[in-house]
Amino acid sequence: MPVRQLKKNKWTKDGRSWIFYLYERQIDGTLKQYTSKAFLTKEEAEREELAYRDKYLTSSVNPHMTFREAYLKFYEYKADKVRTTTLKTYRDRMRYMGILDNVELVNLNGEDYQRWRNEINKLDIRSTYKRDIQKFIKMVINFVERNYEFNLRKFYTKLEPFNDPNELEKEMRFYTPEEFYKFVAVITDLQMRCLFKTLYYCGLRRGEARGLTWDCIDLNNNRLYVKKQIVVADATQPKRWKIAPPKTKKSIRTLPLSNDLKNDLIELYNKFKQFKNFKDNWFVFGDMEPITVHKMNYQNEKNAENAGVKRINLHGFRHSCASMLINNNVNISVVSNYLGHADIEETLNTYTHMFENKLYEVADYIDNQANDLAKAFTEINRF
Repeated sequence: MPVRQLKKNKWTKDGRSWIFYLYERQIDGTLKQYTSKAFLTKEEAEREELAYRDKYLTSSVNPHMTFREAYLKFYEYKADKVRTTTLKTYRDRMRYMGILDNVELVNLNGEDYQRWRNEINKLDIRSTYKRDIQKFIKMVINFVERNYEFNLRKFYTKLEPFNDPNELEKEMRFYTPEEFYKFVAVITDLQMRCLFKTLYYCGLRRGEARGLTWDCIDLNNNRLYVKKQIVVADATQPKRWKIAPPKTKKSIRTLPLSNDLKNDLIELYNKFKQFKNFKDNWFVFGDMEPITVHKMNYQNEKNAENAGVKRINLHGFRHSCASMLINNNVNISVVSNYLGHADIEETLNTYTHMFENKLYEVADYIDNQANDLAKAFTEINRF
């Protein structure tokens, strides 16, 4: 029987002598004995034992699992099932979980969530990012319910979307062709000139540009192949970076090289070939190791200052490329493929404001058509 009375020399000063105990299965499958605090009567111990069973023993594994233990198990489970970039996203989300870390799953309640939400709302981050962080909580809850038989539906229903009606729309900063030409004209370092032309003309993501090796560039046929990217490695890895597949399957793509970029790349390649140990698996922007993000940001800021143009972030060159394509009436599906978006919807959602400008051209087109038809009918009626 799990309820028993302690020996008299172990009674508390106020006479509490009855306890209950039971065995709980841990994450590693072993059994561990749990012993309760002492109670005054046998009946009280029995009531508390039933309450404890109702609260904790709905799960067959580690009923005292904390939220931190849960998301670490989730991360371990996902390690060989998702891309390296997705794992990095999970790691980034973990640092926002602090308030919930030590709360046992069975104790998660609306008050815990509200405390966490209040802390998140203090951060200077956009509502879209707050919603992304909260998605991580939902994924962890779904994982432990499915794998460890916890019932966290009551807590799950407390999660509300982050929406700030007073939040201003984030400005998308990018270069017009004129601004970019001013920017690139002041770059004297050939490798840096190639880097920023590649970001602008090819619309590469930062990691894709860092991952370019010379065997990804076909100078004879004017082709650039996006096949990999550089991501931040797990803290356990000896290097701070690692090679990973691009963001999505659609991100694996072949892009044409403009003559302007091609000529610079040929010159840069000839310089690389002068190194005795050079191989085509060297990084185009770097050498045997890829260029650092710090150096890219430094060069970007320095060049913008020298050129007397506004500073945009590295991702802004990708937006600049999209703007250039859209304003030159490139078909939306081509823009989507060129940028390596998962689907056209992603392109439309990201660049809706740019396509809105094209709506006025539709009206002009209709007016022109109507004028042409009117002229045609006038000519017909003359006869």
